[in-house]
Amino acid sequence: MIKTVLDRIKIYSNSAPLITACLFFISGILFWGAFNWSLELTNTESFCISCHEMRDNIYPEYKASVHFQNASSVRATCPDCHVPRNWTDKVIRKIGATNELLHKFLGSIDTREKFLEKRLELASHVWSAMEANDSLECRNCHELDLISPQHRRNKAHQRAEKQNMTCIECHKGIAHKLPESFIEAEHTRYKEENINCGNCHSNLEREIWTD
Repeated sequence: MIKTVLDRIKIYSNSAPLITACLFFISGILFWGAFNWSLELTNTESFCISCHEMRDNIYPEYKASVHFQNASSVRATCPDCHVPRNWTDKVIRKIGATNELLHKFLGSIDTREKFLEKRLELASHVWSAMEANDSLECRNCHELDLISPQHRRNKAHQRAEKQNMTCIECHKGIAHKLPESFIEAEHTRYKEENINCGNCHSNLEREIWTD
């Protein structure tokens, strides 16, 4: 069947090459327009929370964060943090998101209980991706070298610069709650390694972890 269609196109293109070229050109423009339209349509906050998994579990936490409401009145929406701005990287991210559609159909996190059970795994995927690209989504809006002098004196930021750390290593949970299992693991690690929060945060003189 495909061979038949290709043969007919070949015959027609030989008899009317100019018209065929114009049709291909117009088709290309229409395809490109439709592709970019669908790409941007899926790159909005309203699309992200159109499924109840995100609307009921993640969105309420985000609305309580500084990224939703702050003194500057500048909001960072879901795509700002989870979708690269570079076009090539954006397309790659969208292709990867097809896996999320599969799990939507499978009902992998269609209840609150399932979501909480997989929360650390899901968060770890995001953290790993942000570490791999040096927290690019954070740096699209925040630049360590341009923050206020008060923050420049912050021991944590000085340490981050010296050790080439990336934003997400310290700023997990900035827009969504941390998984309970992660908090418990960190609690244990701080105790075992006798880590004092004041090592990085000069305004803290003792550990914030308490029983």
